[in-house]
Amino acid sequence: MSESNAEAVASAVASATEAATEAAAGGWRRTTGLAGVAIGVVAAGAAAGVAIERLTVGRGMRQKARLALDSAGPYGGLRGTPGKAYADDGTELYYEVDDVEPAAESALTRRRRRLFGRKAPASVTVVFSHGYCLNQDSWHFQRAALRGVVRTVHWDQRSHGRSARGASQGRDGAPVTIEELGRDLRAVIDAAVPEGPIVLVGHSMGGMTVMALADAYPDLVRERVVGVALVGTSSGRLGEVNFGLPVAGVNAVRRVLPGVLKVLGQRAELVEKGRRATADLFAGIIKRYSFASRDVDPAVARFAERMIESTPIDVVAEYYPAFNDHDKTEALAHFADLPVLVLAGVRDLVTPSEHSEAIAGLLPEAELVLVPDAGHLVMLEHPELVTDRLADLLARAGAVPAAATVEGYGSTSSTAGPG
Repeated sequence: MSESNAEAVASAVASATEAATEAAAGGWRRTTGLAGVAIGVVAAGAAAGVAIERLTVGRGMRQKARLALDSAGPYGGLRGTPGKAYADDGTELYYEVDDVEPAAESALTRRRRRLFGRKAPASVTVVFSHGYCLNQDSWHFQRAALRGVVRTVHWDQRSHGRSARGASQGRDGAPVTIEELGRDLRAVIDAAVPEGPIVLVGHSMGGMTVMALADAYPDLVRERVVGVALVGTSSGRLGEVNFGLPVAGVNAVRRVLPGVLKVLGQRAELVEKGRRATADLFAGIIKRYSFASRDVDPAVARFAERMIESTPIDVVAEYYPAFNDHDKTEALAHFADLPVLVLAGVRDLVTPSEHSEAIAGLLPEAELVLVPDAGHLVMLEHPELVTDRLADLLARAGAVPAAATVEGYGSTSSTAGPG
């Protein structure tokens, strides 16, 4: 990079941070000014990348590119049979079921018999739980690969996707808790999988939801769960994560962010306008904290961006306190006798892979897979690897024959490999 270009990048980074600091207005300028400082620190690396892009690509061109990706992107369009479950506070939870079609089931039965003999395994339902600021479509590739192989359930966590806003949050202003999400998952299971064996799959917050379910309903796990996959998640101590920031930066974020998010959530309409106005900067932040490899399909990156953009700022604020309070380390013991897959990206800045290693350390029989060139959204970044490991888990749980492993569902990288 030339000296003049380097100066331009530095200037753009400074401008981005300054703009974030000055984003506030009226009586809340001082509070959100602190937010600007914190967010500016988080955004600095992403802003540098955005600044470099701005040197060669105009704003209008970037907007056209986003629109083109939105219209042509094939991701997130899979739909199943819709259903509704109701949480204990009355929140309506949306889910979809992908059933195995009779013709496919007949062919699959023959394949199962070749592996298991005449004693075919019982029909299993795989229940997928998504992460913070995402929705059920985040499992797009795995859903596509497993269609026709095994029955699956995909649901949207409260206030995400097609599920309703949390009733207790809207009615009482209560923050979300991970324990509440565990109860929500139980409501979905009761509605969508009232009987039969289950494999639980959770990414990030979804993995925490699975742990909370086990903590609250150990009998359900003991009697019906036959396998568990925990992807890019943590059993606790999230308050120690540094998000790839220097010490001073992360301390600033931890100090001001909870209060700032609360204030921003109370000014949701104004903040949403600000998010749209700074779409380029936030796209850079999203990419930095979602992916690690350089060759991610732009349509996949835009797909992730759209999911995250669709989460309102007040929902972001409602959920944030739950992560510092989350500690389900003891609940992992309920998975000790089950086939377990623990998988994470080595370059995950949101839930670092050390947290997955800690989980695997408490579950010695678990399969630990660390993906070297992967960030937080590993199931979108390296979908074939994640799908293959998940299929292996299903085979170990007796749900499908090993031959059911499916490849070719849109790998975004040729550099992935097991750790």
